[in-house]
Amino acid sequence: MPVRRKVLSWGAAAAAAPALAGCAESAGAARRTTQAPRRDGQKVRLVFWTWVPLQKAVALWNSRRPDIHVQVQTVPANTQGGYQKMHSSLKAGSPPDLAQVEYYALPEFMLVNGLTNLSEHGADKLKGSYVDWQWNQGVFGGDVFAMPQGSGPMGYYYRKDLFERWDVEVPRTWDEFRQAALKIKKRGGGARITSFPPRNAMWYAAFPWQRGAQWIRSEGDTWLVDINSKVSLEVADYWDGLIRDGLVKVMPDTQSGWYRALQTGQLASWPGAQWGDALLRGNTPGTKGKWRVTTLPQWEEGESASANWGGSSTAVLQGTRHPAEAIEFAHWLNTDPESIDLLVAAGYGWPAARIDLEKSALGKADPFFGGQRYNEVFQESDKHVDTSWKWAPTTIQSFEHIKDAFGRATAGHGTLVDALNDVQGRVLDDMKAKGLKARSA
Repeated sequence: MPVRRKVLSWGAAAAAAPALAGCAESAGAARRTTQAPRRDGQKVRLVFWTWVPLQKAVALWNSRRPDIHVQVQTVPANTQGGYQKMHSSLKAGSPPDLAQVEYYALPEFMLVNGLTNLSEHGADKLKGSYVDWQWNQGVFGGDVFAMPQGSGPMGYYYRKDLFERWDVEVPRTWDEFRQAALKIKKRGGGARITSFPPRNAMWYAAFPWQRGAQWIRSEGDTWLVDINSKVSLEVADYWDGLIRDGLVKVMPDTQSGWYRALQTGQLASWPGAQWGDALLRGNTPGTKGKWRVTTLPQWEEGESASANWGGSSTAVLQGTRHPAEAIEFAHWLNTDPESIDLLVAAGYGWPAARIDLEKSALGKADPFFGGQRYNEVFQESDKHVDTSWKWAPTTIQSFEHIKDAFGRATAGHGTLVDALNDVQGRVLDDMKAKGLKARSA
């Protein structure tokens, strides 16, 4: 099978990325998608690989549509093994029909011809049901290759009780965040304002994104890599200062020790995505009623810039024999109001579907957050995400480089600034190794 030469493009930015002509990467799908004929009354079985706990929504679909039965199979999350398993299944010619693929990983699947062109099976007519920028995450060369599911607009979770106890103002800017961190270190008996997880590259990326950085751009047929831009290094220097002065705890996030620190008040806040509400609710039950949510601190006073952490599609992998049925299910899963409410309860993220917040479970006051209608914060955050941010076909490798480099820096071997300067060259090497034209911006 020839290497995919299709142009990757992001409609949200109204710009095309370079063509993948002449890439060194071999095609990753051993068979092509074809629509199997279907007799009257014939039942179809679809297999869906995901790590998101969306079984209740799928059970609802199966109860309503016994003619198209969807079997959920749980796989390891994303780079923890899920994507490797998907790529292996593509090469073996035995892929699932559908798979959870995050937005940042879609270009890499495109590079190896791993996704079904859904426009060829009528998906374009569904575009009006989705928020434009999320729909466009799956659009390449004018055709759609994945159905959008949800995103992760950023906000600031904080313990209202602890901030009041220590007489700390909720920070509106990152300068105020540092001042708040100083007070908490002084008054909190060992507590810190938040953590810095060196191996969570995607969490970290939200901050240069908010600052206005563009790690990946394109010019003609060339990818421009700008991970160590001036504004990106300013963000790294800011976090270097917090780490150097002991104002944050350097520790892995979303693990037992981290949840324990949140539960016991050793961490007083968390800049996190909308879907983090389910993590807090499910893992820090003793803090019910004590959390509140506000907007991310701003780099410049008076601004309202935000960013995104996470976001997934329901992708139809290359090789399925039931693309039309897979599209029908994926569209229902991500737009049906009852399904959305079940997905919200599972913590899947901010919906890609156009919704009426007040009529959704997202619009309800939540006792865990002291009765706050906290999703109004994320609704506003979503409006201020710079949707021109792009992902490269080597993002998964780039994240690994960042994790390794940040790990070395936080262990005392250099700084985050040094780390990003090192990663810049490694990302360029990765892209060139795949036959892509790339240079520093």
